[in-house]
Amino acid sequence: MLWKIIALLLFTAFFSACDANNFLNSFLKKEKEKTRIGLSIPTLREARWQRDLKYLKESAVAADAELFTEISENNAAVQEQQCDELLKKNIKVLIVAPHDAKAAASIADKAKAAGIKIISYDRLILGADLDLYVSFDNVKIGEFQAKYITSKAPQGNYIVFSGASTDNNAKLFREGAMKVLAPLEESGKIHIVEDAPIPDWDSDMAEKMTETILAKYNGEIHAVIAPNDSTAGGIIRALKKHHIAGLVPVSGQDSDVEAVHRIMQGMQAMTIFKDSHNLASAAISAAMSLAAGEKPFSNAVAQNGKGQIPAMLLEPVVVDNSNIVPTLVQTGYLSREQVYAVNENEGQPQRRTFNINNVPGNTSAGY
Repeated sequence: MLWKIIALLLFTAFFSACDANNFLNSFLKKEKEKTRIGLSIPTLREARWQRDLKYLKESAVAADAELFTEISENNAAVQEQQCDELLKKNIKVLIVAPHDAKAAASIADKAKAAGIKIISYDRLILGADLDLYVSFDNVKIGEFQAKYITSKAPQGNYIVFSGASTDNNAKLFREGAMKVLAPLEESGKIHIVEDAPIPDWDSDMAEKMTETILAKYNGEIHAVIAPNDSTAGGIIRALKKHHIAGLVPVSGQDSDVEAVHRIMQGMQAMTIFKDSHNLASAAISAAMSLAAGEKPFSNAVAQNGKGQIPAMLLEPVVVDNSNIVPTLVQTGYLSREQVYAVNENEGQPQRRTFNINNVPGNTSAGY
């Protein structure tokens, strides 16, 4: 009888231990299972995308999510192939900053077909069903750029550059800028001598295009709407060759450290601060909500040719020489060392009086 009791106790202890181990293994497995998020961004050639990737990774770690990242280097076909691979990684959400807004529709369609939530990051994917669009108010950015530049150059010959034609944001920036510029052109106060996109937001291409226009108009250009800081850099290199850098107000966007240096030197008039940290945090937070079956926060809608897409639009901020420290340094976006590491060999711009006798609608000798 005694041996039966001992056997029963050993049997119970054995299965209790097994249950405990099973429970422990199950618990540990759940602990190891993180929300899997796919991320596709177009390039790392620009400082702003380097920052975005850094902040997206940090936000994913903070949210205890596993982030799978691909960089397409401004190639729509490569971006689609990379996203095909991301969809195979058992991800719950795919975040895409499209290189080509229209071509990326097939990426979104595939994600939807696979039951994976899709977030369009910074740039809007066109012609596809999306769960969320996370960006800044891009029309307002264009308005801010044009209002600032026209306050510095209220008359004269204008170059209006927009970003890549494949990027819907470029269209929105120009739309906002033309709200300000079109009435001034109609009144004859300004004359838009060139209105063109810059392929792939390429700085070298911006420089070459500006050189061509400057040669055509004998350097008589009085303002340039540059869509971002990278293209502004190329434009200003061309202006330097004609010895008018710092005398022609040039806009920008992204608050790159090089642009901040140019602003402090008087070479670039302004930039737009779009806090990449906030944008990245918003995107990852939204992805976690979607993965959990919840509806993420939105404060607007975006029309993308497919329907009304819920949107989370953040506020942009104008930055010039008057607010670099409180806007960029005190917020931690750039360090004081970065901001004040200015190349003193660049020199300071000199004042210049423009000859605008050939500008339509102008009768004064200068401004």
